[in-house]
Amino acid sequence: MEGQVLFINPEKCVGCGTCEMVCSLVNEGKCSPRLSRIRVVRFTREARNAPISCAACENAPCLITCVAGAIYWDSELGLPRVNHDQCIGCRQCNVACPFGHMNFHPDKKTAYKCELCEGDPQCAKFCWTGAIEYVENEQAIEKKRELAASRMLGAEGKA
Repeated sequence: MEGQVLFINPEKCVGCGTCEMVCSLVNEGKCSPRLSRIRVVRFTREARNAPISCAACENAPCLITCVAGAIYWDSELGLPRVNHDQCIGCRQCNVACPFGHMNFHPDKKTAYKCELCEGDPQCAKFCWTGAIEYVENEQAIEKKRELAASRMLGAEGKA
């Protein structure tokens, strides 16, 4: 599991919300996009969508700002995790996350975020367009290079 990341290709996302539904079902026992650990940001005017999930920052602002010590680094999964029993619900991690990945549970009154389904992320398994994949870090980097090169070549042809 170490060294694997969620690779998200927004160009393949159709905004169906399957990832949000399966995530909330697996983690909360009900289909509720509001309780999902992954969120699809929809730009309807441009007909574009982007699934957003935890960036697993090495120097995670959420972890650094957690005054209760409820957020800790899971070296096996390579990401910050939340100890819900220790969380005091201050929401400082929500404010600190530069990407808006930290969430606050409306019923449990604690922070929550993507924790990769213990190394078996269901959003990636059920993403039928291939917009979300769980891949080795090096594979994700190569895919990003390919996307960047493709965009450059596409822009070059339009000049």
